[in-house]
Amino acid sequence: MPPMSASPVILEIQRLGAQGDGVTELDGKQIFVPLTLAGETVTAEINGDRARVIDIIRPSADRVAARCSHYGECGGCSLQHLADDQYLALKRDHVVTALSYQKIEASVDPVVSIVPQSRRRAVFAAHRAGNGVAIGFHGRRSHRIVPISDCAVITPGLLGLLPRLQRIALIAAPHKDALTITATETTTGFDVALIGVAKAFPADDRLRAVQTANELGFARLSINGEVVMERVTPSLPAGVAQLMPPPGGFLQACAASEAAMLELVQEAIGDARRVVDLFAGSGTFTLPLASTATVHAAESDGPAIASLERAAKRAQGLKPITLEKRDLFRRPLTRDELKRFDAAVIDPPRAGAEAQTQQLAASAVKRVAMVSCNAQTFARDLSIMLKGGWRVMRITPIDQFLWSPHIEIVAQLRR
Repeated sequence: MPPMSASPVILEIQRLGAQGDGVTELDGKQIFVPLTLAGETVTAEINGDRARVIDIIRPSADRVAARCSHYGECGGCSLQHLADDQYLALKRDHVVTALSYQKIEASVDPVVSIVPQSRRRAVFAAHRAGNGVAIGFHGRRSHRIVPISDCAVITPGLLGLLPRLQRIALIAAPHKDALTITATETTTGFDVALIGVAKAFPADDRLRAVQTANELGFARLSINGEVVMERVTPSLPAGVAQLMPPPGGFLQACAASEAAMLELVQEAIGDARRVVDLFAGSGTFTLPLASTATVHAAESDGPAIASLERAAKRAQGLKPITLEKRDLFRRPLTRDELKRFDAAVIDPPRAGAEAQTQQLAASAVKRVAMVSCNAQTFARDLSIMLKGGWRVMRITPIDQFLWSPHIEIVAQLRR
């Protein structure tokens, strides 16, 4: 690692980068300065291509007080110091910039904002400290755990859960490495998944963990992917159905952003009666869309497909849902297989879905809803669709990941 600068330097911040850091140049080299804003003058210490701010000599008029006492130390947020209007404009600009790199000129809606303290799923870390455990989030660019006493992002329920999670961590945390705790607030209770528990976890300790989870009223507890206690099935509403995610399974980060995404997806597919849901997960879109259309759900994750199947069987009043466990990266649905559908929803992971998008672009499907959590891969895949003769009807960014550089996007396309 390059040595820290021998003495502090004065930097003029030129702009904000894609990860939310201030960006400047020094001696022809680009320097990233976290927690700064464009136009600010700061004193900082340089370490390689990054800098640590010592003092803000001239703050930006857009600088505001942080919403959380841990801001700057905790690594979860990077943009709490930016005023709301400029913050939302920056998020929208990330999408516009990503599109411009692909030479796409398309109108982009204002960002759909989400209220603070609405994130219903969080990944905490815990490690042993003396006779106790420290539990919280990782520090900025480090493995150090910052204990959390307040948070502007997660729900009050998840924040209040931390003392109870500490009791579980005291039993299950390994002696050397950190324990990862994924906690989800569902309508039936908290779903808690522990990853990193020692392989030689004693049977007595496992029993203690189960008993403690029961005493604390958790809906479910899983250890290294195995369900060890399910007092009640964790579930969340998905149209007229109940979505039941697998332990530690993927969910949209908050209910309000999911509702905004679903409304845009439904608008995109219109009155289509035969829909394919690509990268369907546990059924975030499949289950609500099945109220008005038959849906074929394709997903590579076995537990997610199993959860979707269980939810579909329990729901009343849905159109037929067919399921397919399929790796859409290695074996995308072909243009011929897509012939039987009027509309498609595609919601891939951050890496995007280049191969599947190529097949979708060449298909006879008439309407598509593209959902993405990565502006760069979204723009790449959208470019494939446009070259295939598709037309953008609407692009809407959604601020699902508060005060982070990430953004959710829903695009509506037609032939």
